[in-house]
Amino acid sequence: MAGSSLNERRKAATRRDIAQTAAALFVEHGPRATRAEDIARAAGISPRTFFRYFATKEESVTPVFAEGTQRWVDAVRAAPDALSVPDALIWAADTALDPAAADRADSVANSQSLEWVRSLLRMAEDDPALRSVWNDACFAAETALLDVLAERLAAQAQSSGCAHGEDSGRTGASPGRTGGDPAPNHLRLAAAVASTAIRVSVECWAATDAPADGPQGPGALAARNFESLREFPWSST
Repeated sequence: MAGSSLNERRKAATRRDIAQTAAALFVEHGPRATRAEDIARAAGISPRTFFRYFATKEESVTPVFAEGTQRWVDAVRAAPDALSVPDALIWAADTALDPAAADRADSVANSQSLEWVRSLLRMAEDDPALRSVWNDACFAAETALLDVLAERLAAQAQSSGCAHGEDSGRTGASPGRTGGDPAPNHLRLAAAVASTAIRVSVECWAATDAPADGPQGPGALAARNFESLREFPWSST
């Protein structure tokens, strides 16, 4: 088990190294002028190894996008239980997308990650394949967020039911998702709305030269997006 875990960490580290190398080459030469073989050479691996990890050169930057989207989903999960959904989303946006909210080490890493994303999104405007990679990363984040919101809403419904002396185990008492059941409409809509609010904020920021930790940074833009959605029926439709 420990050996398997170590192997997975090594694979993840290799994927991350390839992704950062690819992003650097894309920024320097452009995606079209960069070959998979160029990325492999710069990353110190063989082309055969490269294609064991990624099917195309554009897909090789997936970890750069995924790192940011996963940081956002993890922040929603880590938001204080007492927060309402919109407040939890605002808290998560500030935590995940504003480098100034992190400690020094995380702040530097987060700033670097966001700058990679900004550069890649600008290139994606004229590169359908790269745009597809971003779209896939956003969809994966939305899918992950679906379960996080389900857990949060279910816990809040149970807490509310207990506070009123209700049986939280009765049918329909929780708006969350149970087991492997298909996600209900209201949860899918909530996850899609939240994910779109984040996506729009990141894309709008990436189109500018604004600093990530300023009033026009992705975290600040996302917070404003969620404020405008405060009356959205997050728990039901």
